[in-house]
Amino acid sequence: MSGHSKWHTIKHKKGAADAKRGKIFTRLIKELSVAARHGGGDPGMNPRLRTIIADAKAANMPRENIERAIRRGTGEEPGVSYEEITYEGYGPGGVALMIESVTDNKNRTVGEIRHMLGKYNGNLAAENSVAWMFTRKGQVLVEKDKADEEKLLNVVLEAGGDDMNDDGDTWEIMCAPEAFEAVRDAVKALGIEPASAQVAMVPQNYIKLEGSDARTMLKLMEMLDDHDDVQRVWANFDIEEKEIEASLA
Repeated sequence: MSGHSKWHTIKHKKGAADAKRGKIFTRLIKELSVAARHGGGDPGMNPRLRTIIADAKAANMPRENIERAIRRGTGEEPGVSYEEITYEGYGPGGVALMIESVTDNKNRTVGEIRHMLGKYNGNLAAENSVAWMFTRKGQVLVEKDKADEEKLLNVVLEAGGDDMNDDGDTWEIMCAPEAFEAVRDAVKALGIEPASAQVAMVPQNYIKLEGSDARTMLKLMEMLDDHDDVQRVWANFDIEEKEIEASLA
């Protein structure tokens, strides 16, 4: 069960998704503001903003919240100014971590992330020390019981997808970042709502974790995920289903 595609499944099994709706809104508001500041407030001219707006709508964020966040990003409305920072580090067993954050106080954020990593047998690393292990790709996850494999594959390839992999309970669809919107929209056109759709940092290889390292890694991921300034975490761990079930017990 690979880290880059399965953390959302683990969170779902923990029953955390609904409980953290407010946290999801906070993250989306930050992303909307940053995307609007860098690429403008017109989603028609700003692909990144367009994608985040789609995510916000999928999360049932009120329209006025979306529009206010965009106006703050473009400077049309006063608000906090956020900065994007990606931290690199290592977790238990030498797992590589890419921690994407949006913060209004980078000194506070780096200190807190360093503390969390240290608490769970990890550490911060120098810039570009682990980034080379990841490749930026479009990734769409579809639950197997929602799609016919052959039909889905044909639609995905026609839309510009590169591959479709068996990832346990889901089909993992991969594509170039430039093809992400077309592939995601093609899946939705089939009447399928993806379990996850994002431009991801996909590891080139994986480190298999078992026992205490696996449990510690899952605790670290949960703590990082709970942090207000952390948007998402990419990691190259591989954990068997039985290890995950044991951690949920």
